[in-house]
Amino acid sequence: MPRESKASPLLSLPGAVAAEAPDEGVAAHYGDLFREQRALAGGSGFVDLSHRGVVTVTGPDRLSWLHLLLTQHVSELPPGQATEALILSAHGHIEHQLYLVDDGETVWAHVEPGTQEALIAYLESMKFFYRVEVADRTDDFAVVHLPAGSITEAPEGVLARETAHGRDLFLPRALLEPFAAAHGPAAGVLAYEALRVEAHRPRLGLETDHRTIPHELGLIGPAVHLQKGCYRGQETVARVHNLGKPPRRLVFLHLDGSEVSLPGHGAPVRLASDGPEGRQLGFVTTSARHHELGPIALALVKRNVAVDAALLVGEKTAATQEVVVEP
Repeated sequence: MPRESKASPLLSLPGAVAAEAPDEGVAAHYGDLFREQRALAGGSGFVDLSHRGVVTVTGPDRLSWLHLLLTQHVSELPPGQATEALILSAHGHIEHQLYLVDDGETVWAHVEPGTQEALIAYLESMKFFYRVEVADRTDDFAVVHLPAGSITEAPEGVLARETAHGRDLFLPRALLEPFAAAHGPAAGVLAYEALRVEAHRPRLGLETDHRTIPHELGLIGPAVHLQKGCYRGQETVARVHNLGKPPRRLVFLHLDGSEVSLPGHGAPVRLASDGPEGRQLGFVTTSARHHELGPIALALVKRNVAVDAALLVGEKTAATQEVVVEP
C-alpha cells in the first residue's frame, strides 16, 4: 500500500482546508477557490504540491539506463529540459507517470503521492550492471508549482522544471514555509486541478485505470516517443498506433451548471437520449469548478461515442463534450 503523505506545514496558513484523496497532506483551498484560480491563471501565487513523491537517479549511466525503461527519449536529455515519461506494463498499460528534469548530474522526477516506493522497487530491479543509484528524496524535497507567467524567482540553488504550464520547483523542505511567506498568496490543489482539467492534462490514478493505454489519453508525443528503441509495453504502443485505434478516448465535458454537486470520480457517462438506465459508455475521471467555464470534467468514453452526442453524467447531470483524443 502507498504510504501516507505527511501533512504540509502550510496547512496552518489562514483559511487552509485539507484536501481529500488522492491529495491528502496539502490544502484543497485557502478559503476562496475562484480567487485562487484567477491568481494562478494570471501568473501569480504558487501551489503546495509537497505531498508528491520525489525520486532521483544519479550516476554516469542514468540517462542511457532510463532510456531503456521509459516511454520517452531521454538518452540525450539536455540539462534543464523538462520532459514527461511513462512506465508501462508488458501489455502496454500505464503503471507510472514521471515528470522529469536532469540537472547535469542527477535526474529528478516527481510522481503521484505514494507511488514512489513501487516505482523505486521496479527501478532497483532493473539496475543490473548499470552505474546508477536510485533514491527516494520525498522526505527532503517538496514540489512547489509556480504558474505560467509567474515572475517569482526560484531560490538560489533550487532546481526548476519549466513547462508551458508553469515551473515545478524541487524545494528543500526546510525552505517551504519561508518561501510561502515571501511568495504568496498560496493556492490550493482544487485550483490547480481545475486548470489541469481545463488544459486536458491526464493524471495517473484519475484518468487511468488498470487497462489504460497511452493512446486513450493523448499521451503519444507528450510522454511517449514513437521513434525510440524498445521498452516494456512498446509492442502494444506500436501496434495500436500503426494498425488500429484505442478502445476508449479522453473527452472534456461541460457540465450542467445548475447542479449543486459535482459528479465524483467513476460517475457513469451515458447518452442523454438513453436516460439514467441506459448503457454506460464511460466514466468521469476528474471534475472541477472553473472560475470562468463553470463545472467541467474529464472523462473516458468508448471511442465510437459520437463527438456531438448529448451526454448524461450520473443520474441527472447533462453534459456536452469537446474532443481531446480523436475517435
